[in-house]
Amino acid sequence: MAKIELQKLVKEYGKTRAVHGIDLTIEDGEFVVFVGPSGCGKSTTLRMIAGLEDISGGNLLIGGEVVNQREPKQRNIAMVFQNYAIYPHMTVGQNIGFGLYTSKLSKAEKQKRIEETGKILGLEKLLDRRPAALSGGQRQRVAIGRAMVRDPAAFLFDEPLSNLDAQLRAQMRLEIKNLHRRLGTTIVYVTHDQVEAMTMADKIVVMRDGNILQVGTPTDLYENPVDVFTARFIGSPSMNMVEGTIAGGDLSIEGAGASGLGLPTHDGKVLVGVRPHDLVVGEFGGAGLSASGTVEAVEPLGSETLVHLALGKAQVIATAPGRVVPQIGSTVSVHAGTGSLYLFDAVSEKALGRA
Repeated sequence: MAKIELQKLVKEYGKTRAVHGIDLTIEDGEFVVFVGPSGCGKSTTLRMIAGLEDISGGNLLIGGEVVNQREPKQRNIAMVFQNYAIYPHMTVGQNIGFGLYTSKLSKAEKQKRIEETGKILGLEKLLDRRPAALSGGQRQRVAIGRAMVRDPAAFLFDEPLSNLDAQLRAQMRLEIKNLHRRLGTTIVYVTHDQVEAMTMADKIVVMRDGNILQVGTPTDLYENPVDVFTARFIGSPSMNMVEGTIAGGDLSIEGAGASGLGLPTHDGKVLVGVRPHDLVVGEFGGAGLSASGTVEAVEPLGSETLVHLALGKAQVIATAPGRVVPQIGSTVSVHAGTGSLYLFDAVSEKALGRA
């Protein structure tokens, strides 16, 4: 296992800077997920850790040693790719054992490792099959097995579940998380799917435009986002944002009323965030935010219904109990209680606090 440290890490392609001097410490045994939109620099960062991309500036330390100039095979790191990269002409066992091809282990020891790895991943009865006979989830496990068999200091995963259907993705999320729990090996995982990040990570790294915006546990990022981008990126459905103004200690929002709120010391325009699960359809009283809006769409999900509303000039999503499905075009009341509103400066988009 290994501690991984990024110190002012930079990646440039000619005159274009893709990663802007980021700092991060990944502790030994942590499961860290890099998340962000396409082009944010997360995969580039992962490839620099793996040694597949040259480092333009700063230092990368693995186990306390600078490895900027080391070849990938010298870093004792195993990478699992999005497209599996398994060989169709080889059996499952041969694919898993491919990473041991140049090792000095005896043939018996290699076979033992292959069988042990296959058992851990539930592939022990498939070792003689070829990849064409496997499901997508089984192929992904073969790719993970090929990384595992080398007993690396860390695993790197580059969007490994993006080619799977929704049910298989959910299953593989659990399998990878359970694998980490059993092995205790450092895992660095890249995805654009915030659900994967929230359900798997010990620590999430949110990236945008080659910069790290926030680092924290899934709960930290969900409850205390530092800016509008993180607030909207973490959580599903995305956080609603409406324009408002704080003046003289009062919050005003077009088409809504707000009362009994503990507001931050601020005067001027703000963005008011509220998560769909905190904006509830129905008649409510008391402190918080209350409004009425026109129903534009509904999404019945069984346990709840997502209700899309026009609230003044803003489009928001609220929730209703699963058996409540408002009519499109009807007017409904919504309410969010105190403590569920997130306030951001309208210009900098930095967090001001909760209300």
